[in-house]
Amino acid sequence: MTRSTRFPAEVAAPGNAGVGGSPLRPDGTLKVKGEFAYASDLWIDGMLWGMTLRSPHPRARILRIYTAAALAVTGVHAVLTHEDVPGRKVYGLDHTWDQPVLAIDEVRHHGEPIALVAADHPEIARRALELIDIEWEVLDPIVDPVAVVADPEANRVQERGGIARHQPVRVGDIAVGRALADVVISQKYEVGIQDQAFLGPESGLVVPAEDGGLEFYVATQWMHNDLSQIGPCLGLPEDRIRMTMAGIGGAFGGREDLSMQIHAGMLAMHTGRPVKMMYNREESFFGHVHRHPAHLWYEYGATRAGKLTYAKVRIILDGGAYTSATLNVTGNASSLALGPYEFPHLEVDAYGVYTNNPPCGAMRGFGAVQACFAHESMMDELADALGMDPIHVRQINAVTQGSKLATGQVLHAPTPLAPMLERLKDMPLPPESDISDIRNLPGGASQTTHGESVVRGVGYGVGIKNICFSEGYDDLSTARVRLEVIAGEPVALVHTAAAEVGQGLVTVEAQIARTELGIDRVTIAPADNAVGDSGSSSASRQTYMTGGAVKTACEAVRARVLELAAARGISGAARLVGGKVASATGEVLAALVDVLDEGVVEETREYHHRPTTGMDPVTGQGRSHTQLAVCVHRAVVDVDTELGLVKVVALDAVQDVGRIMNRLSLEGQIHGGSVQGLGLAVMEEIQVTNGKVRNPSFTDYLIPTILDTPTQRLDILENPDPHAPYGLRGAGEPPTLSSTPAVVSAIRNACKAAGGTGNLIRVPVRPEDIIRSC
Repeated sequence: MTRSTRFPAEVAAPGNAGVGGSPLRPDGTLKVKGEFAYASDLWIDGMLWGMTLRSPHPRARILRIYTAAALAVTGVHAVLTHEDVPGRKVYGLDHTWDQPVLAIDEVRHHGEPIALVAADHPEIARRALELIDIEWEVLDPIVDPVAVVADPEANRVQERGGIARHQPVRVGDIAVGRALADVVISQKYEVGIQDQAFLGPESGLVVPAEDGGLEFYVATQWMHNDLSQIGPCLGLPEDRIRMTMAGIGGAFGGREDLSMQIHAGMLAMHTGRPVKMMYNREESFFGHVHRHPAHLWYEYGATRAGKLTYAKVRIILDGGAYTSATLNVTGNASSLALGPYEFPHLEVDAYGVYTNNPPCGAMRGFGAVQACFAHESMMDELADALGMDPIHVRQINAVTQGSKLATGQVLHAPTPLAPMLERLKDMPLPPESDISDIRNLPGGASQTTHGESVVRGVGYGVGIKNICFSEGYDDLSTARVRLEVIAGEPVALVHTAAAEVGQGLVTVEAQIARTELGIDRVTIAPADNAVGDSGSSSASRQTYMTGGAVKTACEAVRARVLELAAARGISGAARLVGGKVASATGEVLAALVDVLDEGVVEETREYHHRPTTGMDPVTGQGRSHTQLAVCVHRAVVDVDTELGLVKVVALDAVQDVGRIMNRLSLEGQIHGGSVQGLGLAVMEEIQVTNGKVRNPSFTDYLIPTILDTPTQRLDILENPDPHAPYGLRGAGEPPTLSSTPAVVSAIRNACKAAGGTGNLIRVPVRPEDIIRSC
C-alpha cells in the first residue's frame, strides 16, 4: 500500500531552526518537484473505486430510485442509498446533525448526494451511476435569502424554519447618534459566492480492519470532528475507527465539513474491500461548502470633524440548504460588522438563513470578510462626504487600548491601528507601468489597450479578525512530546492530530521543540487519532493552539528530566533543563541516558486559550473572542475605463503578528491571503441561477494566476499579545479581509479620477460595473 506522507520523518534543522528562524518546509521541495504524495495518490492492492450520484435539481422530492440496472453491470460490487446507511442517517458540524448522509426523501440543493457505487474501475462506476433511474417531483427552489428573512415560515427549507440564526448587537441609542450626526450616509452592498478553490480535490482511502473497524486515510481539517460524525453514521464506536491524515492540497475552510468520508466507509463496510474515492474538479464544486454570499445594508452618521456617531447595520448571509458553520459565521459577522472603529451608538442585525442555494460554511475570513468589504467601503464613502483623507478618517475613529468592540469587549494590548495606517501611507508608491510591455496593462497579452483610457487608482482597506474559536467554545489542542537518546544524540518526537493544510504547521512544531528542548533533531509523527484532539486547522489557530500544546508538553518533558535527575543525584543532567541539550558535553549526554526511564521521557499536554463567552441573544454583548488581529492594505490599480478591465499593480500590507515564528512561512501566508482577497474583489464567483450552479470548473470559475499577482511590499510588526504563546497573533486570515476592499477602493478612486461616480457596491466587481461607474 502506498500511503500519503506529509513530510520526511525528520524535519531538518539548518542554521537557526528555532522560533524566529526560517527553516525550509520539509514538504516544500517534494511539492515543487511533484513528488509529494497527496490523498488522491493513495493506492492499495484490491481496492475498489467509489463514486457518488448527485442531484440535478436544487429542490425535488424523490419518489423512487431504481438501482437494479446499475448493480447488474459487470465489475460493480455495491449500489447504496440512504436505506443502506448502517447508523444515524444525518450528520453535521457543531452537532447540528441536519445533513443527510444520502438524500432520504427530498433533495435540498443542486449536487446533493443520492446514491453510491463501488466498482473495479472508475469508468465502470461512472457507467453504473448513469444507469440509476430516479422518479422526481421537481419543486420550486427557495433562492432569495432576503425573502427568507422577511417571511421565514413561508420560505421554510429546514424543519426548524428559514432562519438558522439571528444575532443582534445593541449599544446606546440610535436616535441620539442621529441627532449628533452632521453627515449621514447609507448604502447596500453585496458579496458573491467565493469558492475555496483548493487544488487538491476531495479524496481518501478506507480500508476494512481485522477487528471489524475501519482505517481512514483522508485529507481533512479536523480529524476528531470528522470522527464524531463518522462513527454514529457507520454504527461504529470511535475506538474501531483509525484515522490518519493523508496529504492535503489546500483547504481554506472547505475541508471542515465531511465530503467522501462516510460514503467511502459505507462502501468499504458493505463490500469488505478497501475503497478509494476521488472527486473530479466539477464534483469538488458540489462536494464542499463555499463562502456565504451576503446582502449588507449600512448607515453611518458622523460629525463634520469625522467622528462617527452611530451605525445601523443589517446583514443577511445565505447559508444554503444545511447549517454547516452558518451559526458561527453569523456570530462573527455580527461581532465584527463595524471593524476596528469606535461607535458610541449602534444597532446591528445579522441573519444566517437557509435556502436551496449551494451549502455555505467555513472559508478563510469566516463572516468577517463580508462585513469588512462593507465597513471599509463605508469609511471611503464617509471620507468623500466629508472631503477628508480616507486614511485620516480611519485613524480618528480607530480603536486603541481600552476601546470597546461592538460587543462591548474591551481591547487590551491591541494592534496599534492608527500608526499602522501611517506606515502604510508612507510606503513608496510603485512607478508608472512600463506600457512598452503589453502584459503590464489591463487585458495583458490580449492587447485590449496600449495605454489609452487607462487610469491609475489607489485605495485602502483595514481588516480585523478573531483568532481561535469564539463564543464560549472550550478551544483546546493536544500534543505528545517524546525525548530520547538515539545513537548518542538527543532526539524529540512530536505527535499531534493537527492538520498540515499548507500553512507550514509541521515546520513551526519542530521549531518550538528545538527552542524549548535545545536540540537539533526533531521528528514530526504523522497526524492521526492515536493522540488527543488538536482542533481544526482554521480560525488562524493552529500555531497559537497546537504551538501552545507543543510548548507546554516540551516544558513538561524538561521538568520531568530535572525531577528524575534530582531523584538520582545526577547533577550534570540539571543543565539540560535550560534547554541546552544540543550543546551538551559527553558527560551531560551520558547523564541524560541515565536519567531517562528506559531511555525515554514522554509527556502529553492539552493547551486551552483564555475562556470566552457567548453573545447575549438580545444585545450581542460579551467577551466572545480570545484574540484579534489586524492587517491593513494599500492597493494600486490600473483601470481601462472603457472596457472595465483591471490590472492590480501593487498590494502592499502592514500586519501585526505579535511574534514572527517563521518569517518565510509568514510572508507566504500574507501573500496568499492577499491574493485570495484580490480574487474575491475582481474575478472569483460561483454563478448560481435559480439554485443551479453554472460554472463548476476552473475554466469558468476564475482564480488569480501568477500574471494577476502584483508586487507586495510587507511591513510586519511585532506587538506581542501577553496571553498567547510567544506573544504571537494568528496571521493567516487577516490579509484576506483587507485586500478585497483595498482593491475595490482603488478601482473606485480610478473611476472618480476619470470623472465617474465610483459607485461600486458589489464584489466581485464586473467589467460592466466599472464601465457604469467610470
